[in-house]
Amino acid sequence: MAAFVPDVAFVTTVRPSPNHGERRGGPPDMIVLHYTGMASADEALAKLCDGEPTDGRRVSAHYFIGEDGRLVQCVPEARRAWHAGVSSWEGKHDVNSRSIGIEIANPGHDFGYPDFPEAQIAAVIALCRDILLRHRLRPDRVVAHSDVAPARKRDPGERFPWRLLSDEGIGLWVAPAEITAGPSLQAGDRGAAIAELQANLAAYGYGIEATGRFDSASRDVVAAFQRHFRPALIDGRADSSTVDTLRRLLAARQRMIDNRLGKPPSSQAIP
Repeated sequence: MAAFVPDVAFVTTVRPSPNHGERRGGPPDMIVLHYTGMASADEALAKLCDGEPTDGRRVSAHYFIGEDGRLVQCVPEARRAWHAGVSSWEGKHDVNSRSIGIEIANPGHDFGYPDFPEAQIAAVIALCRDILLRHRLRPDRVVAHSDVAPARKRDPGERFPWRLLSDEGIGLWVAPAEITAGPSLQAGDRGAAIAELQANLAAYGYGIEATGRFDSASRDVVAAFQRHFRPALIDGRADSSTVDTLRRLLAARQRMIDNRLGKPPSSQAIP
């Protein structure tokens, strides 16, 4: 792919990737954040731009952010980059067509999983803020790769500073409910409480059906939710903290939507 004019003025480098295609169904309406998950940041960037990889897996992202905050654009935002893989959000499965993918250089869980440097997070914030403004997206339209592919992915993971981003108007965050001793919903359980949990997870966007049966897919989605919104304990069990945090999150999103529409506060709001 030939060089192109970057979509963001503060892009450090344009490094075109041949791995992209036409978007299907309109402009992007969400941002998906990833970590690279490779030992070397340079190798990860090369992988995103390699049209003939040795393993046969052609991948790409719209943006790559180095540990030092350098911002590289690999695919124009108007094009469909190949970053989300098999995934879903809000009942739609072609996440690549509806999203902008950002790869954040971090070796990930398999290579020690260090903290994200301040310069890098500052670049993530600046880029996401720019994208949200230009595309007129709500803050909650920024999600994790693990949110859209909970059975396969853990990135950007529990060390990613979602609360800090939310303070800057990027993503949605509520204070997690306190973790206390008590029963939890877990693999093998059945009943109305599980159906309600599944319905609430689906209402936020997760790919899960309200079957009333806590199966392996439910465990994966609960773990993904915890990794993003209740990172102090990620065990795939829906304890009272997980259930309450999810309810708070849904209420906070509804308040945000009502505020943007100029509506009075929702009666479902949780203080």
